[in-house]
Amino acid sequence: MLRQLAAFCRPLAQQQSLHLVWQRSTAVAVQSKRSFQCTSGAHGLEEFFEAPLAEAEKPRTGKEWKAADLRRKSWDDLHKLWYVLLKERNMLASEQMRRKARGEKLPNPSRTAKVRKSMARIKLVLSERAIAIPDPVQSQAMRAMINS
Repeated sequence: MLRQLAAFCRPLAQQQSLHLVWQRSTAVAVQSKRSFQCTSGAHGLEEFFEAPLAEAEKPRTGKEWKAADLRRKSWDDLHKLWYVLLKERNMLASEQMRRKARGEKLPNPSRTAKVRKSMARIKLVLSERAIAIPDPVQSQAMRAMINS
């Protein structure tokens, strides 16, 4: 979904080194300063499970993404973040099923809610951007891609 959305808006940037950023309902092309790391050191099925921790140790987690923070991100950054969160959601679901089969609980169940809320906020920000487009046909097409 987000890949289609990014491909839809990328021609507006005109150059490969520029990214779209929305400021007050206006698209502005800016130079990208950093990128997300989208892959871990694990490959294959290992990506779907957490690394083993000590017995009493809880996994370190960050905060959920707020809509205000996401509004400052470019289309490409939101696209990458969506897939990072998607991989995290899949890893948490796999880990939850594995622990359920063993009769254990997740050490930090709030992580699932943080990922879910962050993904919903990305959709909210993209919907706001779609509504801000003056052309109703393009706006409707973007909203259809977001909600697919």
